[in-house]
Amino acid sequence: MFTLRPCAAACGRAAISGSHLCAVHAASAEEEASRIGAFILEQQEIKDLNAPGLNFISTDFSNRTFYGCNFMGSVFSMCLFTGSVMRMCFFDSAAFEDCDFSGGDLQFVSFAGSTIVNCTFENSELIHLNYSGATIVESTFNDSNLYNSRFINADIKDSDFIDCNVKKVFFIRAQQDCVSFKSSNTAEAVFTQEEM
Repeated sequence: MFTLRPCAAACGRAAISGSHLCAVHAASAEEEASRIGAFILEQQEIKDLNAPGLNFISTDFSNRTFYGCNFMGSVFSMCLFTGSVMRMCFFDSAAFEDCDFSGGDLQFVSFAGSTIVNCTFENSELIHLNYSGATIVESTFNDSNLYNSRFINADIKDSDFIDCNVKKVFFIRAQQDCVSFKSSNTAEAVFTQEEM
């Protein structure tokens, strides 16, 4: 699991891997994001990476394996995560726009409090994921296995969960507007506390 080393500026934030400063105090947060992106491209397996608060644009994270990585509060725009494997990674309070996670194998990953707009998680294993408190707009999870994931207090709009396994998926207090669960096993999902 990643080590949270404090920023040398004593701001209370965590330093980025390979640096003694956080994204706020780095000389150039853009250069730090480019450095981390280049590092990921050179690796097939990424462990214990700490990269919170960075802004990634059109970065290719596809077909990589991530273990115990921290991207909390980061921003991802037009990034590819296709075919990625993730275990125990944290994207809490992050923002995703026009990103592709299709064909992924994600387990025990947290997107709590994140904003996810126009992203696809289609044809993926999304097991034990945490989307609690997330805002999800115009995104697709079609043909995915979401077993035992959490969307508690999430705000989901104009999104599809078509032909998904939603067994033991918690949607308690989730706001849903124009959400399709066509051909999904919603009888095995939990939408109210009374169903627990």
